[in-house]
Amino acid sequence: MEIIRTDIEGLIIVEPKVFGDARGYFFESFSQREFDGKVAPVLGHTVNFVQDNESMSSYGVMRGLHFQRPPFTQSKLVRCVRGAVLDVAVDIRRGSPTYGRHVAVELTEENHRQFFISKGFAHGFAVLSETAVFQYKCDEFYHPEADGGISILDESLGIDWRIPTDRALLSEKDTRHELLKDFITPFDFGQTEH
Repeated sequence: MEIIRTDIEGLIIVEPKVFGDARGYFFESFSQREFDGKVAPVLGHTVNFVQDNESMSSYGVMRGLHFQRPPFTQSKLVRCVRGAVLDVAVDIRRGSPTYGRHVAVELTEENHRQFFISKGFAHGFAVLSETAVFQYKCDEFYHPEADGGISILDESLGIDWRIPTDRALLSEKDTRHELLKDFITPFDFGQTEH
């Protein structure tokens, strides 16, 4: 596995080693030993995943920007196993030098890339292909009472979702999230990593 650091601390791209031949390909999509050996030293702590989730969406679907409030904060390791998505994490840690900035990564069934998103980030994605199957590992169980979000269409974030606004498909819940300027973050920089 290769680790690619991004411009924002706490966001890491993971590229697995893929073995391909005439029959197809094989790779380890996750190994706790590899993750602990390569990702944990970059983060400065270990991560223990407790829940796996999967969604299927059609072109233009935008999900996010989601997070869970303390004490049920989540780190995520996400990947696209069919199709292609633009995956985005926005820094919402009060006091962070990168507050309000984002990292966008294209995740596809061909590139096999994974994106690790630390606690203290809002996360979302847009489906770029006809359909996409998206999987993610979480280090905390889902708690509906801890749901939070900021608007995925907040223009102040400067995210190019690569989807025309008139083709975007959002859930009712995702249309009600606040803009970043109106948002009071529950996260403090330096206190969300563990």
